[in-house]
Amino acid sequence: MSAVDPVIELRGIRQVYGSGDTAVEALRGIDLSVQDGEYLAIMGPSGSGKSTLMNLLGCLDVASEGQYLLGGEDVRTLSEGELARARNRQIGFVFQSFNLIPRMTALANVELPLLYARVGRAERRTRALAALELVGLSDRGHHQPQELSGGEQQRVAIARALVTAPTILLADEPTGNLDSESTAEVLGVLDRLSAQGRTIIVITHEENVAAHARRVIHVRDGRIRSDSLEEAAA
Repeated sequence: MSAVDPVIELRGIRQVYGSGDTAVEALRGIDLSVQDGEYLAIMGPSGSGKSTLMNLLGCLDVASEGQYLLGGEDVRTLSEGELARARNRQIGFVFQSFNLIPRMTALANVELPLLYARVGRAERRTRALAALELVGLSDRGHHQPQELSGGEQQRVAIARALVTAPTILLADEPTGNLDSESTAEVLGVLDRLSAQGRTIIVITHEENVAAHARRVIHVRDGRIRSDSLEEAAA
């Protein structure tokens, strides 16, 4: 992949569930390119297809038709094992529900992806501490999730997503369970990561969250209805 190629490219993506009279077309010909370092928000009401699109972008599902190039590689040509490796190495996931393990410290939660990848103990600790520093929680590493605020828990989840140095950070409604103060904390982290050149894709239905992105895409009825550049929020 050359420096000018997109990190993500979708060409004519269709996603159909079921068959015959019961078939549901969730996506209807999606074309989308995401460049390295972009901060993109994908918006849409319930049933618009944005969640289906997120699953495809995260390699959690494979399209019925069309081509998805991730880092220049067609995901449809990958075996299940190759797809899992591409997902684990190139995409860091952040979910609405945090998904932290309750009886483990924040530091141990962040180390988990590296443990699964068989990274040595010393390197795991160094990289996890660096990831917590990135999200402003270097002093909270020995606290368990129940000892942290909602915003802090989500920032730990972001650190866990970053610890493997993925190409793309994919966040699904990352502020959906947070109050306004915690939402501001998380959006501040995403803003800083974007300023550092990280590629960020946020799935959201909240205008104030999308306003932080440089580009906003609106999905409705399985199609991209608008695609506009936005100024980052102050």
